[in-house]
Amino acid sequence: MTLTRDAVLEVLKTVKDPIRGNDLVSSGMVRALTVEGGTVRFVLEIDPARAKKMEEVRAEAEAKIKALAGVETVSIVMTAHSAPAAPPNLKSSGHSHGHDHGHGHGPAKAAGPEKIPGVARILAIASGKGGVGKSTVSANLATALAAEGRKVGLLDADVYGPSQPRMLGVSGRPASPDGKTILPLRNHGVTLMSLGLMTQEDEAVVWRGPMLMGALQQMLFQVQWGALDVLIVDLPPGTGDVQMTLAQKSHVDGAIIVSTPQDIALLDARKGIDMFNKLGTPIIGLIENMSTHICSQCGHEEHIFGHGGVAREAEKLGVPLLAEIPLHLDIRTAADGGAPIVVSKPNSSQAQAFRTLARDLIAKGHA
Repeated sequence: MTLTRDAVLEVLKTVKDPIRGNDLVSSGMVRALTVEGGTVRFVLEIDPARAKKMEEVRAEAEAKIKALAGVETVSIVMTAHSAPAAPPNLKSSGHSHGHDHGHGHGPAKAAGPEKIPGVARILAIASGKGGVGKSTVSANLATALAAEGRKVGLLDADVYGPSQPRMLGVSGRPASPDGKTILPLRNHGVTLMSLGLMTQEDEAVVWRGPMLMGALQQMLFQVQWGALDVLIVDLPPGTGDVQMTLAQKSHVDGAIIVSTPQDIALLDARKGIDMFNKLGTPIIGLIENMSTHICSQCGHEEHIFGHGGVAREAEKLGVPLLAEIPLHLDIRTAADGGAPIVVSKPNSSQAQAFRTLARDLIAKGHA
């Protein structure tokens, strides 16, 4: 008999909220329920003040679902719905009112940046707008650092468009032997965790801010990253909840801003830089992506999106221009094929641009 979503929902209707008395389904606490083969996953959106009590409810729901025929694994993530957080350096208040998300580990801790056990540095890769190649840069930088001998992790925090599993050629589901610790996957020398590993490739993530922030904190602190020299975090484009949560909850050592040379991209990049300044995250430098295109037929060099805009912006801000990455078909096809250009064509000039970037970051102590 095939396991169905409706069968899981029927079981969840038998699990009661001990305070309100209604079941989990009618209470609206069950979110993002997916049933794939013998694997059941969903989010329980809870009141953070009731985290300890709701852990008992979570355990009951897990036990009842596991008793269903055809169920192999159950993953239940508890996240909390709370008031919006304020940036930590706002002068209107002397107190920080961050998000506290209960995960059944006792009273919620006070908000504040924490070090991830075993992770020496966290490096955020950001962009002001989408479509500038931030995720491609992240994947190639991660594999380039690994090729230089660093122990590298990559957290795909681009929650609405998680592309790193495809770019790194990773498939399958992360295991959780004890229901709390998540075991990441690994390829090309990079340890990877992504929301894309928990959802179907064509499945939209329709989550509100608090649910995303709960998921991000789980991917940061409940993943067994092991000993890493650097954890690269591929952020969503723009300025929003994920960026703020990362800066407020974890100790981010620096941010790299990726932009294309044209003015409209730089306008949005400035907003990203301003956000990190407000959050107190150091800007390590800027990368100009799609900087120049050399025709594969005749060798003619053409600046399709303009040239030098990112260099001028970096000079104005007093931060380094870290790299100028060319616009080249091989970079795109390599990423689509699951082996970044650094791995698939390591001797190409495109791969060497990323290797040089990696060596420079290591030499300056950023990775």
